[in-house]
Amino acid sequence: MALKRTTKADPNMSMSSMTDIVFLLLIFFLVTSTLVNPNALKLLLPKSTGQVGAKATVSVSIKDWGEDQYTYHLNGNEVPVALEQVEDGLVELLQTEEDPTFSIYSDESVPIKEIVQVMNIAKRNHYKVILATQPE
Repeated sequence: MALKRTTKADPNMSMSSMTDIVFLLLIFFLVTSTLVNPNALKLLLPKSTGQVGAKATVSVSIKDWGEDQYTYHLNGNEVPVALEQVEDGLVELLQTEEDPTFSIYSDESVPIKEIVQVMNIAKRNHYKVILATQPE
């Protein structure tokens, strides 16, 4: 005896719940990406067309404090360090690096003399230096 089904199984699946999940994930990542803000100092970098392929893991920021006073910040730290402590901080941060490289971020108004002092630290310790600029 052949029995026939009166109702057929619908092979289609509703995608509305899947799109809701994707939409919620998109909103979640957009909101969290705006909250993830590295410790960054507001600097007006000089402009340049050159680019370097090397990646620096450590940074030194030089900020104009006014009246010929400049502050030095390691890895974007808000607390400034004295120029005499910059070398010790760099040695400590770069001692485990295979190819020690650090980048210098400085305001446009910082004289080249201050930047060269940090570059001399790199030369004494045989570090590579990248001078950060803004693209033109």
